[in-house]
Amino acid sequence: MAEPAREELSALAAIFCGPDEWEVLSRSETDGTVFRILTKAEGLTGADVPLELVFHLPVNYPSCLPGISVHSKHLTRAQSMTVKEKLLKQAENLLSEPMIHELVLWIQQNLRHILNQLETGSGSEKCTFATGMTVDDGLWITLLHLDHMRAKTKYVKTVEKWASDLKLTGRLMFMGKIILILLQGDRSNIKEYLILQKTSKVDVDSSGKKCKEKMISVLFETKVQTEHKRFLAFEVKEYSSLDELQKEFETAGLKKLFSEFVLGLFYKGRNVLHKMNLTCWMEEMI
Repeated sequence: MAEPAREELSALAAIFCGPDEWEVLSRSETDGTVFRILTKAEGLTGADVPLELVFHLPVNYPSCLPGISVHSKHLTRAQSMTVKEKLLKQAENLLSEPMIHELVLWIQQNLRHILNQLETGSGSEKCTFATGMTVDDGLWITLLHLDHMRAKTKYVKTVEKWASDLKLTGRLMFMGKIILILLQGDRSNIKEYLILQKTSKVDVDSSGKKCKEKMISVLFETKVQTEHKRFLAFEVKEYSSLDELQKEFETAGLKKLFSEFVLGLFYKGRNVLHKMNLTCWMEEMI
């Protein structure tokens, strides 16, 4: 990460120093830094609207735009997406210089105006929003691996809701202890899903306390190819055998993906179980 970006992160941590105002969610030499800022801005009624702004700074930031995600219980999905698009458009004017604090100040000053434009439904605003939503690089497919689900019923409903809200199709797949999420859709929406998955308290820990998902990994992502099946919906499926799971991937034109990434998970799990059983046997012998 460039020095200006490091200095900006230090400054942001000092500025947003109130309770829960600032949190670094992940750091990586290859993927950059993801962090969250909690702030407030004036809404339509004049009351403050709590905003959760998640920023992803790629390693070559500020030479490129940051990733931005907007969440608030007081905003609809459409409103949150519009605010995100407006922030990204504002960010284009600040390219090549640290911009996060300016973006936060900008949304604090302009949220009410943006929401008011949505309420009035001006033609120019509708066109701007539609254009922004279509600027992307096509249909993508991503395979995720989850280590476990403790609060399975709630977790599954949350995943289904996110997929529906973001217009993503695919599968949530269970086979023994293997949990996979196959997502297909607009790449920006898949990125939005990943931010939700990593920043929301979607599961519970061993003590039953709500917690964020820290044991998720992206196994594979690529642009959808001609041989790949187009999923029509997002479905939750349970598989009784590895062969059954393999057929699901083969039907979707993802045979190579299964061989390269899924099989390894299955055999890794069997090796761990074998080692556990061997350890127990040795302890009994002693």
